Amino acid sequence: MDGRQIKDLHLRELRRKIGYVGQEPVLFNSSIKDNLLYGNPTATDEQVINALKSANAWNFINEKMG
Repeated sequence: MDGRQIKDLHLRELRRKIGYVGQEPVLFNSSIKDNLLYGNPTATDEQVINALKSANAWNFINEKMG
């Protein structure tokens, strides 16, 4: 990992370098905004919109809502 042998890493350091991204998206039975706010409860409307744009979801959502 990063040019180092995994066996030479401390377990805590190794765990900090590993993440899990599920392949099946899960949404709670709520609005899209509420689902996004689970990740950042203090996000502003502008930040929510920017997150949707970054995920290439903004246009899709606007088409469905319009």
